[in-house]
Amino acid sequence: MNETSYREIAGNGLWKQNSGVVQLLGMCPVLAVSSSIVNGFSLGIATMIVMALSNGAVSLIRNLVPGEIRIPVFILIIASLVTIIQLTMKAYLHPLYLVLGIFVPLIVTNCIVLARTEVFASKQKTLPSIFDGLMMGFGLALVLATLGAMRELFGKGTLLSGIDLVFGESAKSFVITVIPNYQGFLLAILPPGAFIGLGLLIALKNHLDSRAQSRATAAEHMLQST
Repeated sequence: MNETSYREIAGNGLWKQNSGVVQLLGMCPVLAVSSSIVNGFSLGIATMIVMALSNGAVSLIRNLVPGEIRIPVFILIIASLVTIIQLTMKAYLHPLYLVLGIFVPLIVTNCIVLARTEVFASKQKTLPSIFDGLMMGFGLALVLATLGAMRELFGKGTLLSGIDLVFGESAKSFVITVIPNYQGFLLAILPPGAFIGLGLLIALKNHLDSRAQSRATAAEHMLQST
């Protein structure tokens, strides 16, 4: 696969087909875990690792699995990888694991993970499939982090709250207090705040896409007129 194709995969995963604000897949973790940057980005990275490894594994065996049983086999691969991630987090990042709770094993049921194995990995070579999983997962992680930053800022007036769950007690000094003596805005960290924040992100992306399209059209007309 050439450089242009890898660039296209990256563009699709991070922007054009972003699972969080375009495909709108995996909405359960997007809305439930994005109450802070740390929670959202951590689950996003875990999902990204599962997607990359599952895409690679499915690509390797794509010609060996009969079409009639491919979906159960794909789910079994994903479930095995999620179990490894879950046990690893439980062993080495136990405080974070307790916060993320049921949403770590629920990566198995995340539609975007199975969708990429079926739509992309089952038809492509191994390296492009792994790269697709990385980009799709990282695109979701960026949405989770951005939405988490919005909700945390408006809800608590801070950024990076809970970073000690990942790096230990010494990391508490990394928490940024953006609004001192802030009393908090409860709606932002409740589920309705997640819906509102996600709607704003989708609107912003659509606006940027519309502006880019308008500029491209104007440039094309200018070239034609000359």
